[in-house]
Amino acid sequence: MPSLFEPQELTALRDLLSPGPPQTPAFGCQQSAALLQMYAPGARPRPGAVCSDELDVDSHWHFHDMHQLLFAFEGAVELEGDRGRHLIPRQVAAWIPAGAPHRASIHRVRSGSIFFTVDMVRDPETRIRTVTVSALMREMMREAMRWPLQGPDGPLRTSFFKTMAGLCSEWIEREADLFLPTSNDPRLTRALDVTARRADLKLSDVSRHAGMSERSLRRHLKAETGMTWEAYRQRSRLLQAVSLLSETDGTIVQIAATCGFESPSAFAKAFRVAMGEVPSAYRNRVTGTPVDR
Repeated sequence: MPSLFEPQELTALRDLLSPGPPQTPAFGCQQSAALLQMYAPGARPRPGAVCSDELDVDSHWHFHDMHQLLFAFEGAVELEGDRGRHLIPRQVAAWIPAGAPHRASIHRVRSGSIFFTVDMVRDPETRIRTVTVSALMREMMREAMRWPLQGPDGPLRTSFFKTMAGLCSEWIEREADLFLPTSNDPRLTRALDVTARRADLKLSDVSRHAGMSERSLRRHLKAETGMTWEAYRQRSRLLQAVSLLSETDGTIVQIAATCGFESPSAFAKAFRVAMGEVPSAYRNRVTGTPVDR
């Protein structure tokens, strides 16, 4: 069986996390995904952290035998699951349940993951989701990095991860509506990619780029993803806005315009629906910038 991660940058991490070769899953999931075991067969799984600061990689499809909480301390990580792509910018985390096939793009971004055994966090939905991050969650993620997954046991470590797992059950209920679907149709893929890159384009421009009529693009996109083109464009704009609010000094008015919103009030309304708070409150919470900017 071929290696799970071909890029050489992941070899050391693969060897650390999977002492044995990747195994083909015995249960239904994406056919190309392989199991990346977090512990060697026979070893007792326990929670712990994995730092991914130095990775520069687009991983292959895989899934874990533990729950994963993925977080970018700076910049953003892109995560793709079987239902679509998720952008994981600073202050938004990805919850990846055990058994959920996924692949990640991590390019030298300060980031890390916390792994929990399946019995520690109950997740009846078993689906990848993006969740908003509180100040407490951010600091616990940062503190958890002191206990690597393969590091020694200790009472403080055990107590810390038990508490974090309990809080995680609440955190994953605060979902951010930042899900972007993907498509197996090359024409739709072209349409979605250019829509995500260019906030200024109209449907007629996107249709020409994809080589489809507007009616055909609408019909196929709705049938395959369950989303309208307008809804996809809206989420793309919000993803861009989240990054700009976290990583730049642009004003709310400037960011609304850059992301293609008709007005700051329209931007605030859409942002509140997706994130549960207005842009100024989000920026204040994650960066400390005064709320009137």
